[in-house]
Amino acid sequence: MGNKLYVGNLSFDTTEGDLKTLFATCGSVTSCNVIMDKFTNKSRGFAFVEMSNQAEATKAIAELNGKDCAGRALTVNEAKPREERSGGGGFGGGGGRRDRY
Repeated sequence: MGNKLYVGNLSFDTTEGDLKTLFATCGSVTSCNVIMDKFTNKSRGFAFVEMSNQAEATKAIAELNGKDCAGRALTVNEAKPREERSGGGGFGGGGGRRDRY
């Protein structure tokens, strides 16, 4: 298990400072990053918090998962590595040639 934690179900008003204060009760916070929407620049409702060691990360999960924060029950668990996304996307395939007989 790593030291980086996923924090979900955040109020859209929660700031990085709020999270640092909350997680500091479990140990030393190395970094905190609230994920923002790139178009609206508003919170997407989740964040990543990195604790200084494994024991503090485990303690944060045990104490803060399900805890009420601004009227919402937090989801706190180990952050999983980001999965590679396939490129492309776009607008469907061309469909090829259509001959009429």
